Amino acid sequence: MWLLKLNWKSFSLQSINARNPRCIPLALFSTIPPGLSPVLQELCNVVSNGLGSLDDLEASLDRFDASFTSSLVSQIIDSCKNEAPTRRILRFFLWSSKKLKCKLEDDDFNYAIQVFAEKKDLKAIDILVSDLNNEGREMKAQTFGILAETLVNLGREDDALGLFKNLDKFKRSHDSITVTAIVNALCSKGHARRAEGVVRHHKDKILGVKPCIYRSILYGWSEQKNVKESRRILREMKSVGIMPDLFCYNTFLRCLCEKNLKSNPSGLVPEALNVMMEMRSNRITPTSISYNILLSCLGGSRRVKESCQILKLMKRSGCSPDWVSYYLVARVLYLTGRFGKGNKIVDEMIGEGLVPDRKFYYDLIGILCGVERVNYALEMFERMKRSSLGGYGPAYDVLIPKLCRSGDFEKGRELWDEANRMGVQLQCSSEVLDPSITKVFKPTRKDDEVCTMSRTLVQEVKAVANGNKHKNKKKRKSAAPS
Repeated sequence: MWLLKLNWKSFSLQSINARNPRCIPLALFSTIPPGLSPVLQELCNVVSNGLGSLDDLEASLDRFDASFTSSLVSQIIDSCKNEAPTRRILRFFLWSSKKLKCKLEDDDFNYAIQVFAEKKDLKAIDILVSDLNNEGREMKAQTFGILAETLVNLGREDDALGLFKNLDKFKRSHDSITVTAIVNALCSKGHARRAEGVVRHHKDKILGVKPCIYRSILYGWSEQKNVKESRRILREMKSVGIMPDLFCYNTFLRCLCEKNLKSNPSGLVPEALNVMMEMRSNRITPTSISYNILLSCLGGSRRVKESCQILKLMKRSGCSPDWVSYYLVARVLYLTGRFGKGNKIVDEMIGEGLVPDRKFYYDLIGILCGVERVNYALEMFERMKRSSLGGYGPAYDVLIPKLCRSGDFEKGRELWDEANRMGVQLQCSSEVLDPSITKVFKPTRKDDEVCTMSRTLVQEVKAVANGNKHKNKKKRKSAAPS
């Protein structure tokens, strides 16, 4: 869901360079931190900014007379990981392993694996994990956790489970940390059943982390929108003496609402309110996040009346709506053409003293432009400027082209000049202000469709009239004497 995952669709704030970046030397983009020793600086430049093939890189490294140490290798990887291609980092590490023979520490191998896992380089991961195994080195618990998460995220949950089963080959035992790591990784992508299989085989390892394990499994079932299994986990938690907390109930509420959104929209409000009643009976007070989960699904099914009622219910029940609550209600009002009510909701939020995030205004301005209500979008922008939030560039970038493509070049020029006076860097091109370049979109009446509908109605009326005449003739014939 948009609420729990915080997956806001925001406008890009990055500047666009008109020059071709391929024509600019890579060294100009160097992000190697300053203040490094000359030797370390030179090595980082060779790994990150050197030209030629990977064999050329290794030849360049062979020419260095400096003595390499284990700590120096890790420093170079740390300095280059955000800049150098992963293949160059891998070749440097393998070269270091050969040059130093057995002098590289287990920590260096673990750190390199973590870096490649974060970069999602499966080939490099496979090579280093194989080397770790062949050389009888130890895999740290943190390394396994990062590896498991990366593998599951990339769709290789079988490999993650295989690594977990063979941890003894890496001098790592199955303990509460590794069991929790694999369960969290599997459940993050909805593999709750496989996670429960791990738990069944290692019950004795989770005695101190049961609440965390149950929360992960509950989240895993909710990712599948499996209400039945999610409810089973809640009951099981209570049976073993673990009282579900606010996170657990919000997770179950999200699962229930998302399921109803697809299969039973009319059951959204009553079933969600039943869960909230259950929460209160267990001395857990629903928060604005709980209500926002419901509001988000109501907006997804365009249930305007219920959305407004839930917002009022929040206030009556003592749960103050936050700006996300007002956003969700205003959004569904605008999308369904209730612009006056939407403006009223936004003004009510401002009157309550709530200061929303910039994305609140970005999204609503985008919605209003999308439904061809630029005048209301301009009013929303004025509210944003009165709140002194800053970050007006993305709003200008949406409004100026929209105004010009709607034919209002004068207002578009006015906003352009205003942005320049304020020192706002715009992403849209000045060409949009030129009527000879910008194509104006003017909605036209579909007269042909109207005429077609009129002709169809006339034909239907005539058909009905002819049918009635035919029936009357039959009646007269049957009534005539034989």
